[in-house]
Amino acid sequence: MSVRVGYFPHNNSLWVLRHRGILERAIPDVEWVDLRDLPAGDKPDPTKGLPSVHGDHLFDGGYDFVGTGSTPPVTAQGKGHDIVYVAVSGSRHENGRLVVREDSPITSLEDLKGKKVALGHGSWQTTLLLFALDKAGLTWKDIVPVDAGVDAGELFLNGEVDAWVGSYPSLSKVEAQAPVRELIATDGLFSHRSLWFTRRDFAEQHPEQLAAIVAALQESDTWITENYREAAELFAADDGGDLDHWENALRKRPFGLNPVTEEFVAEQQRAADLFHASGLIDRKITVADAVDPEIAKLLK
Repeated sequence: MSVRVGYFPHNNSLWVLRHRGILERAIPDVEWVDLRDLPAGDKPDPTKGLPSVHGDHLFDGGYDFVGTGSTPPVTAQGKGHDIVYVAVSGSRHENGRLVVREDSPITSLEDLKGKKVALGHGSWQTTLLLFALDKAGLTWKDIVPVDAGVDAGELFLNGEVDAWVGSYPSLSKVEAQAPVRELIATDGLFSHRSLWFTRRDFAEQHPEQLAAIVAALQESDTWITENYREAAELFAADDGGDLDHWENALRKRPFGLNPVTEEFVAEQQRAADLFHASGLIDRKITVADAVDPEIAKLLK
């Protein structure tokens, strides 16, 4: 059978797997769906809701398996989709952070009230920002979120936004041009993991294919940790970015697939509750509903 896998550079493991042909040894008929090519519709208003094309496309036949950050599966559940978590990475807290310019008058999270904060809305950056605001006793409505995407670094440098939830290697490029100051460390605030998830019906009806995907990802991740420079070339060739910046970013990221833990579920549940309280998803969800203990056996 054909298996459709959704991928993009932000899930480093799937990006490398896509370009190395490992999965095709077990499943010759693999259809790779670049998530960046999916129709996004109207640009979402970051004050009213979250984009969920990654999760939605899992259910309209676009793909069977996907890897993202922490937010898309919460969004998918928020729309009533029956997803199942397959695995999580280790903490990637060194991959990004909430920063201001060195000369900014903002010295605390509380100072963000009424300020413009750039982020890739609907990504892990939404979760980090919600956690940071909650820590300061602020809500999503207390700031002016700016869904900036790839333009965020430029807006930050130009002073068009007051703060930025940035990630590497984009942050490296900005740090080379102007000094920045960390407003709060990601470590201790948010684990920022890579996630892999699927539809429940796919997990139940095609366990052999799901096991093959997991095994291929594990093999590919091992290769990355032994070949950081060569892996970095796969990313730099796509976006024209600096090879050294990409290698530095990959070396700081944890590779390997880990089972879903109670700690992870609790963090996702906290995020989901904040999304709902902020009006970013329409319904309350129970993250544990998307956990299947049988799937953890694939990771052994």
